[in-house]
Amino acid sequence: MGSSKNETEHLNDEEEEPILAEQNQRFCMFPFRYNQLWEMYKKAQASFWTDGIVLENLAARFLNDVQIPEARAFYGFQIAIENVHSEMYSLLLETFIKDSREKYRLFNAIENIPCFARKAQWALNWIKSSTFFAERLVAFACVEGIFFSGSFCSIFWLKKRGLMPGLTFSNELISRDEGLHCDFACLLYSLLQKQLPWEKVNEIVHEAVEIETEFVCESLPCALIGMNATLMSQYIKFVADRLLVALGFQKKYNVENPFDWMEFISLQEMLAWKTRHGLTWINSRSRLQVYPLAIWILGLYPLPEKKLVS
Repeated sequence: MGSSKNETEHLNDEEEEPILAEQNQRFCMFPFRYNQLWEMYKKAQASFWTDGIVLENLAARFLNDVQIPEARAFYGFQIAIENVHSEMYSLLLETFIKDSREKYRLFNAIENIPCFARKAQWALNWIKSSTFFAERLVAFACVEGIFFSGSFCSIFWLKKRGLMPGLTFSNELISRDEGLHCDFACLLYSLLQKQLPWEKVNEIVHEAVEIETEFVCESLPCALIGMNATLMSQYIKFVADRLLVALGFQKKYNVENPFDWMEFISLQEMLAWKTRHGLTWINSRSRLQVYPLAIWILGLYPLPEKKLVS
C-alpha cells in the first residue's frame, strides 16, 4: 500500500496527476480520452432527477480541482441532480411534518440535532481542508456511499411493508443517484497514479462509519420488527466494506448483510416504474418536469393530464 510521505512529496505527486494537471484541451470535449468517465456522465444524464453540502463540495472544490472535461461534465450534471434532491427533501418535510416548530427544527437540523451536526461538520471540514485531492475524493465517496446508507435502508424497510409509497419511491430514485455518484468517485480514484496508503483510507472510512453509526443509533432508539440499532450498525459496516473493495482495498469489517431483503432491492427495479405508470423517468432524448412529478408522488395533487416528458 506504500509508506507515508511528507507534504512536499505529496504535492509533487499531485502535480504529476494527469486528471489534476491544467490542460488547454479541457475546453474541448472531443476527442475523449477517459471513455469510462464519459459513460458515467451519460448514465447520470440518463437519470436526471443533496444536497447543500455535496453541492458545496462540487462547486467550491472538485470542479476547480479536476481538469479533464469528461469528469467535469459529470460533476456539472451532478450539481443539477443534487439541486433536485434538495427540493425533494424539502417537499417531503413540508408534506409529512405538520407541526411548524418541528418543521423548523428539521429544516435547521445542522444547528438543532447534534448527531446530524457532527455528520455535516465532518463533510464541511473536508471541503475546507487543504489536504490532498485523493483524501478528499475518498472522504466524499464515504459521504455518498456511507452517510446515506442508514437512512436509505430504514426507508426501504418501510417500502418492504408497503408503507408511505411517495416517500419510498422518491428514496429509490435518490438512492440510485447517490449510488452512481459513489461509483464515479471510485472510478475517478482508480485513475489516480499516486493513491493513498491503506492506513489513510482506513482512517477516513472508520471515521465515516463511526459518525453514521452514531446517527443511526440516535435516530432509531426503539427496536422495530426486523430492524434495530445493532443490525443497522452492522449494515453500515457491510456498506463500508463494499466501498473499500470498490476503491481497490481489502475489507475492514468482514460482516454479512443483516438485511437479506436489501439484496432484492435492485436499482434496476426503479426502471420498472415507467411500466407501472406509463411514463419515462428520463432517457437521453427526453427531459422531465421534475417539480410536478415530485408533487404527484407525494399525493398532493392528481397527475396532470399533459405528458411530463417531451
